[in-house]
Amino acid sequence: MVDPRTAPYAALLLRLALGTMFVAHALLKVFVFTLPGTVQFFESLGLPAALAYATVAAELAGGVLLILGIGTRWVAVALIPFLLGATWVHLGNGWLFSAPKGGWEYPVFLTIAAAAQALLGDGAFALGNRFASRPAVRLQAA
Repeated sequence: MVDPRTAPYAALLLRLALGTMFVAHALLKVFVFTLPGTVQFFESLGLPAALAYATVAAELAGGVLLILGIGTRWVAVALIPFLLGATWVHLGNGWLFSAPKGGWEYPVFLTIAAAAQALLGDGAFALGNRFASRPAVRLQAA
């Protein structure tokens, strides 16, 4: 049973954690790997250079939108293909993310977390709730 008193705060915590992770990964690609380095890495995988820029933009914008709680469900769903791409990149490195070049456990976990966020919605303290044309549906105790 879902506790209707705490569920909005659980969604908030997940939203903030996912958003922060996406912003951090975007900034890692910009400031540590650099955009040219990120492009080079994508090209070494046989991916187009434009996808590197799209990934950084999606991670940064999506992360900020998640933190703010704007369009949470749609943003979480839109970020899943990027997480599946990260899973594909790390698939041959083994399971644990501590493996050399990182394994696939972390990207798969984040994919599942993004799917859960899409199912949960905004949660508490979301700016998107202020702009909604209708009030959010409240959970009913069963």
